[in-house]
Amino acid sequence: MDRITLRGLRAKGFHGVLPRERAEGQLFVVDVVLGLDTRPAAASDDLARTVDYGAVAEEVTAVVSGRPCDLLETLAQRIADQCLSHGAVREAEVTVHKPQAPITVPFDDVTITIKRSRA
Repeated sequence: MDRITLRGLRAKGFHGVLPRERAEGQLFVVDVVLGLDTRPAAASDDLARTVDYGAVAEEVTAVVSGRPCDLLETLAQRIADQCLSHGAVREAEVTVHKPQAPITVPFDDVTITIKRSRA
């Protein structure tokens, strides 16, 4: 399976269990790896036979800035579902970064990575 990767998509979201996270929001960063067969697109040089990664980037950031959820797990699943809504995409690996997580000790990042495939 071929892969198209989008790294470092950024959007402000209001996800988290703490009232402050819901009220103030924070930056989320998303990496997406899309699994698909790119041979039909390569043979025809036709965007319609692959996935438009620009559209996917816009959709992913819309999910992040959209309806709030408590858990990163839920946010990652919503993003994966959106990626899999594209017909050419057979699997999606999604990593959500929460670099401003409310942790009381020094840290660089908090992430969750999920991998979902078309049933």
